[in-house]
Amino acid sequence: MKVRHTVLLVLLALAGALLLLHLPVTHAAPPQPPKPSPVHAAGNGALQILGKDGAGVAVIGECPLKHTGVKAEISGFLARVEVTQEFVNDGNDKIEAVYVFPLPQNAAVNDMTMHVGTRLVRGTIKRREEAAAIYDKARRTGHVAALLDQERPNIFTQSVANILPGETVTITLTYIDTLKYEAGSYEFLFPTVVGPRYIPGSVAIGRSGGGRIPDTDKVPDASRITPPVAPQGVRAGHDISIEVALDAGVPITALRSELHQVDVERTGASSATVRLRDEDTIPNKDFVLRYDVAGAKIADALLVHATQPGLQSTSAQAPGGALSTQQTAGYFTFILQPPDRVFDEDATPRELVFVLDTSGSMSGFPIEKAKETMALALGNLRKNDTFNLITFSGDEHILFPEPVPATPTNLALAQKFLASREGAGGTEMMKAIRAALAPTDKLDHLRIAIFMTDGYVGNDMEIIAEVKKHANARVFAFGIGNSVNRFLLDNMAKEGRGEVEYVTLNSDADAAVARLEERVRTPLLTDVSIDWGGLPVTGVSPARPADLFSAKPLILTGRYTQAAHGTITMRGRRAGQPFTREIAVDLPAVEKANRALATLWARRQVDDLMSQDWNGAQQGNMKKELQEAVTQLGLDYRLMTQFTSFVAVEEMVVTDSGVPRTVQVPVEVPQGVDRAMAVGEEKEYDAARTGFSIGSGAAYAPPPSSPVPAINGQQVTQLPALARNPYSLAKTAGNVSGRGARLDRKDEAAAAKLTGELFQILACLEAKHANAGECSTGATSTLHLRIALTDNSPATLAKLKALGFKLTIAPTTATLVYGDLPAAGLKALAQMNEVFFISRAEPLGTK
Repeated sequence: MKVRHTVLLVLLALAGALLLLHLPVTHAAPPQPPKPSPVHAAGNGALQILGKDGAGVAVIGECPLKHTGVKAEISGFLARVEVTQEFVNDGNDKIEAVYVFPLPQNAAVNDMTMHVGTRLVRGTIKRREEAAAIYDKARRTGHVAALLDQERPNIFTQSVANILPGETVTITLTYIDTLKYEAGSYEFLFPTVVGPRYIPGSVAIGRSGGGRIPDTDKVPDASRITPPVAPQGVRAGHDISIEVALDAGVPITALRSELHQVDVERTGASSATVRLRDEDTIPNKDFVLRYDVAGAKIADALLVHATQPGLQSTSAQAPGGALSTQQTAGYFTFILQPPDRVFDEDATPRELVFVLDTSGSMSGFPIEKAKETMALALGNLRKNDTFNLITFSGDEHILFPEPVPATPTNLALAQKFLASREGAGGTEMMKAIRAALAPTDKLDHLRIAIFMTDGYVGNDMEIIAEVKKHANARVFAFGIGNSVNRFLLDNMAKEGRGEVEYVTLNSDADAAVARLEERVRTPLLTDVSIDWGGLPVTGVSPARPADLFSAKPLILTGRYTQAAHGTITMRGRRAGQPFTREIAVDLPAVEKANRALATLWARRQVDDLMSQDWNGAQQGNMKKELQEAVTQLGLDYRLMTQFTSFVAVEEMVVTDSGVPRTVQVPVEVPQGVDRAMAVGEEKEYDAARTGFSIGSGAAYAPPPSSPVPAINGQQVTQLPALARNPYSLAKTAGNVSGRGARLDRKDEAAAAKLTGELFQILACLEAKHANAGECSTGATSTLHLRIALTDNSPATLAKLKALGFKLTIAPTTATLVYGDLPAAGLKALAQMNEVFFISRAEPLGTK
């Protein structure tokens, strides 16, 4: 394997997963790191650190991060997670290991410990600049030390200095979080990899970290959020284990892992232990655990923690229901069940603008999945809706000058435009945001903007700030991929008063689109407000509850200053009509349980403060009063924030003098992401390290598209746009041979309506050499399909029937139909003018 200049260490992802908190981070730059040692990809797949001896370059050890262990304890809505990172120095020189890793964007990180030999050192929380100075002094004077910084609410940096040869240093992080809940289903998420970020900016301003890309005027901390990537064909070197101890409190009816193989041990009707299987330990995709519980509804719940030093009780009643006692330090989390949905039959026309990310990181599986999802969404439009289609990478492309009616002709133009899009170029998302949302400022009606992207950008806080500016629009976000930037997508939807949906590369796009249609059609509850009835509460977050679009509870956190009981009133509008519900509340003077609520409250307060100046957070010049408030919360509640860090120093043992060799731990390329399109090859990195140039507003220009791949050793040529990428072919290659798989122009137009999988089936059947036995992808059997039509008239349904199509689900107001078709009829189906898009679907009864 060839030598790579710079630093590529092992490990990657999941380490820290879910660590402490996640609040919006900007960048208080710690000391400039020393030049890292280059890393060599050894022949056995392990990464090795390179140094210099008298004869030149010599191997001095393997990369230090060996293992990340994750243990989670889930009780009801709350999760407590412990993340252990094991760093080992296999070389002959002492080293400093630097690892950039993800954690959930909403997690509250509240502890860090360092284990050195038999010594255990608990980290202390400090202002970021102070923590950096303490760590740097320890690094220079030979003390073993650890520093944990937050670069973004979902990106953290762990630095460990002066690891001696043959020694192991173990870092343990803990965080708490609330689980997502919707319609009887809970979700626990642990991210394992920091995906490649596109860095906009026209001026390079240096490097504050050891990442692949220098800091720019648009993203002043770019070098701290772009960790090196393991070379092509080589693992980052570390692995991950995950164990979840689950106590749901109510019977669990189903349990599933979205992207990983797991072993499940049921320990009771409402409890289970879930472990990641050994063969699925590469940290290159999110760990998503979902479980259903008995009953689709939850009851209102009030979780409380309170202390009261020097309590002097009295039975006297104070105004607002408060009891006349000494001050109480009370914290609460209120979980309010959503109301039942009532559909509004008002057929008010909607204006929907679909925005698709076609950048290099979306090349392959992601863009194919996004096209499928968008085509299904277009197929669900009503006849009185208007729509438009925008794609963006290095620049934005807008299909129509303004939104047009959802007629068969316009839908056909949209499909043709969509089929021509391929993943390439940088993620210049800001232009697309403005193109989609700026027109709403002059409109007297609501525009619904739907963004489909992986969110791999470095200026995420600037983008969130831009979304917040446009009040006369709703923003819905679709995260496409297995390791997307959830911090960006969650907050785009939050600030845009919409909702977010995540579509993994093997999930059912149709189900996601159905949920979108339901939410866009009739929000569950709008204009939500809470009347606290004079109760002594303060610091309630969110201050203004968001609209509810789905069967998710409304979660409020807050403090109270006195024991009290009373009634609160939730108000809103449901299907255009007033909605009111009253809930009895009892706030005790003392409650020893639920100590984590204080940390959760502080974490949500930090989120609220950061959201008041996203642009300042992005540029590192946040308003001083906001920055100080965030910093004080971090110090008071022992909490990771943008401006507070954990630092630990082993004072008893001092290593020999001299600054340690710095080694950056490399990460994996997220599963499903086209490496060449998203991050380039090693030669691109080498050039960037020796003389990085920035121009045309982009800090990184992806290399040209990868060559057309081969199937079974044979090159496939003349592919339609929808399937022209390495991943769409590799996904279902099977035994298809590419020889002779050519389509004329007419057939290409038809094939553009197919997913990559269906195109391969068509190509297999069309290839003159192919026989039935060679089409093992299902081409010889009946295909179960979902078909988006531009016209669902009886005449169109009759044409489908003539092709042998057996209808299983008929269209109602939408133009989606489901049914079975012999594979031999696939080409004729695609050539029908009334057919807009075709994809495979699960047969009825298989879920």
